[in-house]
Amino acid sequence: MMLPLDIIMFAALIAFILLGFPVAFSIAGVATLFAFLGWATGTMDITLLGALGQRVFGVLTNDVLIAIPLFVLMGVVLEKSRIAEELLETMGRLFGRLRGGLGVSVVLVGTLLAASTGIVGATVIAMGMIALPTMLRNGYDPKLAAGTVCTAGTLGQIIPPSTLLIILSDVMSNAYQQAQFEQGKFSIETISVGEIFAGALLPGLTLVVLYILYILGRAWLVPTDAPAASQLEERPSAREVAGAILPPIILIVAVLGAILGGIATPTEAASVGAVGTMLLAGQRLGAPRWLVLSGAVALLLLAIAAGAAPVRLQRSDVTILGWLQGGAYTLLALAGLAALVVTLLRIHASGLLVPAMKSTMTVTSMIFATIIAASIFSLVFIGLGGEERIEELLSAMPGGPTGALIFCMLLIFVLGFFLDFVEITVIVLPLVAPLLILMGHDPVWLSILIAINLQTSFLTPPFGFSLFYLRGAAPPEITTGHIYAGVAPFILLQIVGVAIIWFLPAIPTYLPSVLFP
Repeated sequence: MMLPLDIIMFAALIAFILLGFPVAFSIAGVATLFAFLGWATGTMDITLLGALGQRVFGVLTNDVLIAIPLFVLMGVVLEKSRIAEELLETMGRLFGRLRGGLGVSVVLVGTLLAASTGIVGATVIAMGMIALPTMLRNGYDPKLAAGTVCTAGTLGQIIPPSTLLIILSDVMSNAYQQAQFEQGKFSIETISVGEIFAGALLPGLTLVVLYILYILGRAWLVPTDAPAASQLEERPSAREVAGAILPPIILIVAVLGAILGGIATPTEAASVGAVGTMLLAGQRLGAPRWLVLSGAVALLLLAIAAGAAPVRLQRSDVTILGWLQGGAYTLLALAGLAALVVTLLRIHASGLLVPAMKSTMTVTSMIFATIIAASIFSLVFIGLGGEERIEELLSAMPGGPTGALIFCMLLIFVLGFFLDFVEITVIVLPLVAPLLILMGHDPVWLSILIAINLQTSFLTPPFGFSLFYLRGAAPPEITTGHIYAGVAPFILLQIVGVAIIWFLPAIPTYLPSVLFP
């Protein structure tokens, strides 16, 4: 008996990706091929593709996804302006003289970079080039060093802000709405990016604690694997520590504080973060400190004042006080603009602006091309009857809703060995998430469970992105075998993290319930 076309279609997609074809083209090409096969065999109504234009337009005009290129730009600029490098060096000197301290410093730096940029590639490459050689020189086990760098870099996917959480929030919000429609509800609720960010914060920090406990425990049990560093410079002064740590903390407070506090949308907060990153990079590259600080203060005052006391000069009843208020806002905007122009000129003169823009466009184009191609794929998959087949499969799972969720989590984990998080998020989740929500699973709790599972896909060989990033940046004495063996314990820690969130659902749901009642 021949397998149904929907199953063959999914298998063909994995096969084409494993053969090395570009992901977006593989997804769109397979979908187009099977759409015509379904039409030829009478399995699919080809007129269903008429909805394709509306789907693509919806992706390109999605307000949530606009934040992605801004967050990508933040990460690229921080990495290229050596702010991340300075942070790594300072934290290494601060904790390095403790047994396992270098490993702990790598995890803490990964946490700060994750919360300020959310870009895995930039973090792994930076730490692979700076922290990894230092760890090896001080006698760290190569497998532990490689695994620590790889895993700390992936924190950018679970600690907000991150591209994974932005895409996941959009997919889960649509799934939640679809589930409510199927329940017959017409007054529907949605899930915002802020709720997902709030839900991911404590679970992300839980993973950080697990990593640190593992490194310290291994250093205590096997001192030769993570000895105290003896080849570091003297401990940094309080001023050096503050100078390295304050910039990312300021970004974290500005971006996450604005989102979680309900002051700004994710896109608005991302633009604030991008401007802040440019100012920090410009100052790091030689722009006058007084100009950068005055510009940052002016923009901060403008944001607060305009939010608290907005003025509309186009109205006919504007008073003298209103004109004076508008003039003050204009002066603040000009001061901020002057600082930004000077820093941009400084970044451009340093030869960093154009490469940063190219990297941002490359990553953004890859993500959006994959999302658009996945829209085609899911449309054809539904047309071939795949949605009904998945519903039957999940409904027939032993153990009811719990059994269905375990099956989906195992499926996502296995797919993570072969597919990227974007492909899994935009292809698989729209098919299974509505059904899981209909079965009674809390959407925010479910989103965080899936997010940690997807984060693991960066570590699972053979196609874990973090493994590739580190392989390209690691010194010659680090082999592929060292990297694979090094991440294995951390993959187990990821599973432990999923179990903790599973049995303690208050961890991901507490902050959203407080901040978004």
